[in-house]
Amino acid sequence: MGYITWIILGLVAGMLAKWLMPGKDGGGFIMTTVLGIAGAFVGGYIGSLFGIGGADGFNLVSIATATAGAFLLLFIYNKVAN
Repeated sequence: MGYITWIILGLVAGMLAKWLMPGKDGGGFIMTTVLGIAGAFVGGYIGSLFGIGGADGFNLVSIATATAGAFLLLFIYNKVAN
């Protein structure tokens, strides 16, 4: 998967995770993108460990695993930052 696809997938995953996370949290567009891209890696790694599938393309499973990873990172970020 190319870098542009990872960035787009990370952006989508970051926005979905931020939308799903309750409450007001810091971080703007850049932080959302960074957490989304990192979440794509984390979600893909965890998904591949459990046999669900990794973030290996722009499809529904990849978006779901990347969003779950971004949600996890956003949760940790909110706990550490606050």
